[in-house]
Amino acid sequence: MAMEGDVGAGLIAIGAGLAVGLTGLGAGMAEGDVGAAAVGATAEDRGMFGLALLFTVLPETVVIFGLVIALLIMFI
Repeated sequence: MAMEGDVGAGLIAIGAGLAVGLTGLGAGMAEGDVGAAAVGATAEDRGMFGLALLFTVLPETVVIFGLVIALLIMFI
């Protein structure tokens, strides 16, 4: 029989995993669309490379926020 604390620790781990996993999934989906548009914009005008690179990196910040939330869930 599992102790009540064991169940709570498991639920905390599931919540932390969902925080990172779902943000990673969402960022991956967004980066696919942004990356396609960035390649198209760079093909039209090479001066757009820096801006396209910036827009490609922006969805990854969401994953960092998910990781911070997961760490807060696990250790606080």
